[in-house]
Amino acid sequence: MSRKFFFGFLVLVTIVFQSFVSDEAVHPYHVGSVEINYNSKSRTFEVTGRFFLDDMENGLGKKYGGAFHFNDEQYKAKLNDALQKYCSEYFKLKVDNKFLKVNYIGYEEDQESVNVFLESESVPTPKKVETAVSFLYNLFDDQINIVHIIVNGERRSEKLTYPNRYLYKQF
Repeated sequence: MSRKFFFGFLVLVTIVFQSFVSDEAVHPYHVGSVEINYNSKSRTFEVTGRFFLDDMENGLGKKYGGAFHFNDEQYKAKLNDALQKYCSEYFKLKVDNKFLKVNYIGYEEDQESVNVFLESESVPTPKKVETAVSFLYNLFDDQINIVHIIVNGERRSEKLTYPNRYLYKQF
């Protein structure tokens, strides 16, 4: 009898404890990836950022106020507008000492993540690539963004951990 009481008490304590635990404890890692790929045919950089859906929803909500929900068609226009502004603020690209205009293309949901697509203006084959990547730094002080820069098949990768946002690679 005391054994059943003990296990019942243990289950109750676990349930009560979990009700006080924040969502961050359930999702302890804050990691995104950004691939910056130079397309020699179009002479543009094609950029893909991949982030957890809930992190991006919360980051947009904190930045612009209100609710943002991926996987819900009624939020699509609001998400596109917010992502366009967010990306222009939290992603910069500089090639051979010249800042490039980067256009927001759109996003695509992939189960628990979201892919955000950007494309730069046309530029000759780069020798030096600099970028400032600070996606979700407005939300988490432990955010990690893994950045891959690819030029002519040569891939250079680096981990940027908050507050570090700058990356420079020579090709």
